Amino acid sequence: MRVIGICRFSYPAVGGFKRMHDTVADREVYLYAPARMDLRFRHFECLTLPSIAAQQHPDFTFLVMIGDSLPKRYRDRLHDLTAHVPQIKIIESEPMKHRLAMQIAIKTELGEDTVPSMQFRLDDDDAVAISFVRSLRWFEKHTRTMRKNWPHMAIDYNRGYSVTLSDEGIKAEEVQPPFWACGLAVLFRPGDDLTVMNFSHHKLHYDMPTLIQPGPHMYLRAKHDDNDSAAKYVCGPMHPLDSREAAFFKSQFNVDEDQVKAVFSDPPSPVD
Repeated sequence: MRVIGICRFSYPAVGGFKRMHDTVADREVYLYAPARMDLRFRHFECLTLPSIAAQQHPDFTFLVMIGDSLPKRYRDRLHDLTAHVPQIKIIESEPMKHRLAMQIAIKTELGEDTVPSMQFRLDDDDAVAISFVRSLRWFEKHTRTMRKNWPHMAIDYNRGYSVTLSDEGIKAEEVQPPFWACGLAVLFRPGDDLTVMNFSHHKLHYDMPTLIQPGPHMYLRAKHDDNDSAAKYVCGPMHPLDSREAAFFKSQFNVDEDQVKAVFSDPPSPVD
């Protein structure tokens, strides 16, 4: 089985954002603004990247999609940050509808597509548990009899945390919502024309059987000023991590509070 994840990193899609822009050029100005890019890189460096780099099962691919217009300083920075993670592939694409662009990237990675694939999506400011890929492979193995007549099946790990990051560290709130993108994956048979990007993650249970797993904590979802879904993503009270929780975040997600403090304390990167 193939395990393939995909992440959109400031990709200037046609549509696909809650914030609307009249032209692709207007969207690129918004996406590539230095303050915004600095915020995205800080979250990617502290959440997404360490959690992907520390996966306990190494057999997976994580596609990071960027626009072919991404300024060189950001492209180089992204390549430098991810160079030590062999599972990460940075994919450049011209602007198009974001679902279509990501579908093409997944299908291209699948190639001849001769074995089942487990596919997931992750935002560039979220994290998954380091057991995520291993758990997906366990799930595929132990559900074969049950799903033999189903073309698709989803697994939703619905327990995790909302988090905010700052130079003071991490604040968190335990959450257990249904069908957030950061905690789920979809299993496909070989040769399927569809991908995880053909489905709305909030409505997967309308389209296929789903298995909801309420444990363990499988994701961190970041809350900050640049959340595209800010209107819908409303958090409850958050609290600073105590020493026990900080140790748990390190062991479960490879997210280090000391690194968060250091990264968010650094001054913004200079603009060329």
